[in-house]
Amino acid sequence: MATLLTPRGRRSTATGSTRLIVPPAFSTRLGCDAVGVPARYGFRILSRLPAKGCVYADTDWWWWLVPAGSDLDLIWPMPACYAPGAEIPDRRPRLIHHPDGTSPYSPPIPLYLLTCQLTGIAPSWTAVRTPGDGVLSEHVHPTGPDRP
Repeated sequence: MATLLTPRGRRSTATGSTRLIVPPAFSTRLGCDAVGVPARYGFRILSRLPAKGCVYADTDWWWWLVPAGSDLDLIWPMPACYAPGAEIPDRRPRLIHHPDGTSPYSPPIPLYLLTCQLTGIAPSWTAVRTPGDGVLSEHVHPTGPDRP
């Protein structure tokens, strides 16, 4: 319990930001980004997520660790904030939720859908184009249109 209340979940930088530090017991092979929401949404999201990773908070914002690249093809709704590298404004966030499992990550899709629901914004992401589906998109499937 004492580790949940200490400010050891951060590393300050000269730019007024901090990088959230993952407790040493967890592997971050997928890299780390963070998704922040205003504190008024924090408890509602935390109580509704099916799985919960490391969550950090200060008086104004709550931050969830997600795998790097969890913003790929997603448009996170305002006022949510996506932080590549889990580098956030330095407001002295503390680790407030330690995961029960072996992963430091919260699942990004349920987190995204809950954030959209609570902010009243419809989910939006780029569709993947597949042969014959008629979907036009900025995203091109890695195999390309001419390849199997």
